[in-house]
Amino acid sequence: MDVERVRKDFPILERTVGEGRPLVYLDSAASSQKPRQVIEAMSDYYAHHHSNVHRGVHALAEEATALYEGARDKVAAFINAPDRNEVIFTKNSSEALNLVASVLGWAGEPYGLGPGDRVVITQMEHHSNIVPWQLTTQRTGSELAWLGLTDDGRLDLSNLDEVVNEHTKVVSVVHVSNILGTVNPLEVIVRRAHDVGAVVVVDASQSAPHLPLDVQTLGADFVAFTGHKMLGPTGIGVLWGRAELLNELPPFLGGGEMVGVVNMEGSTYAPIPHKYEAGTMPIAEAVGLGAAVDYLTALGMDNVARHEHEIVSYALERLGAVDGLRIIGPTEPEQHGAAISFILSVEGLGEIHPHDVGQVLDEQGIAVRVGQHCARPVCVRYGIPATTRASFSVYTTRAEIDALVDGLEHVKRFFGA
Repeated sequence: MDVERVRKDFPILERTVGEGRPLVYLDSAASSQKPRQVIEAMSDYYAHHHSNVHRGVHALAEEATALYEGARDKVAAFINAPDRNEVIFTKNSSEALNLVASVLGWAGEPYGLGPGDRVVITQMEHHSNIVPWQLTTQRTGSELAWLGLTDDGRLDLSNLDEVVNEHTKVVSVVHVSNILGTVNPLEVIVRRAHDVGAVVVVDASQSAPHLPLDVQTLGADFVAFTGHKMLGPTGIGVLWGRAELLNELPPFLGGGEMVGVVNMEGSTYAPIPHKYEAGTMPIAEAVGLGAAVDYLTALGMDNVARHEHEIVSYALERLGAVDGLRIIGPTEPEQHGAAISFILSVEGLGEIHPHDVGQVLDEQGIAVRVGQHCARPVCVRYGIPATTRASFSVYTTRAEIDALVDGLEHVKRFFGA
């Protein structure tokens, strides 16, 4: 993959920040930048095709509907969904995960949750895959359990059979950690969950932009991811779910488009996917996501994964050689996603708070993320207040990794002085 050619597609990478410094954007795990193709697709939609979708019979309504549903077709092909109607548009991964947690809490047998049932998550999860399950288990009287972490930043599966037991109804797990970069062995977890009859939910927010994602091979029952981390716009996410589950479970939100027939005494619901898409959906954002999927598909997800593996390998090598820097999470490039978190120390001074590291790096034009990354239990596990995180995408270069390392040396000199 020609990364220099790719970078020309991203207008924001041409700008400078601060005192005229070239932008070094290493915060793609929070939100990726957008290529011209996505920006232009959304602009063209608003300029030439905008209308509400589905129920209009005029030309603009039909054009908008074709673009919106065309985006669903593109996403379905991108993740190898067996049925395009299994692709539900949401506003982000958080909403998709809340949707699943809520409807499983509302459902009756055999999928519904109640006293004596167990939901299993992990200590590695983003808050969006913790809090919804806390709310649901509290509401239903079911139990929340979790898998812990090893010292090197991987899931501790030594007690998998004990945690995922015969009472387990749901297992919800992140594919790639947004803070540790760990790629989890989903096949082992999915197999155990299905052995006990549990539904499996996968948060693929940090894998869909970086790795080939085949929901049929993955074997999960639900998969959530978001557009803005995969070169698409904000305000659009995806929930894929097995049709038999989506057909059986209750709706999430009520209102226009998700209904069949409405009477004062009660209502019937539209078939999937519309059953879960109440009200006017993010139409332009879906068009933008479709353009992002086109862009990634043209690059080839195998090529994307290969490029980012090379970048991660180089970054782990360079950062590992920085005196006083401690990587939080796996230090080997194998089964490592496109994010690296670390703590920086200065001799005689100790650890520099990540917020200070990030601020000084920003003065050098280097954009990283600092904080707990919506993964506070990970920070608690490793006894740290926060981390500095560098994260990568299709447009990241080795020169940017070099700039980060030079910037960290500047940070050390700044605080050391």
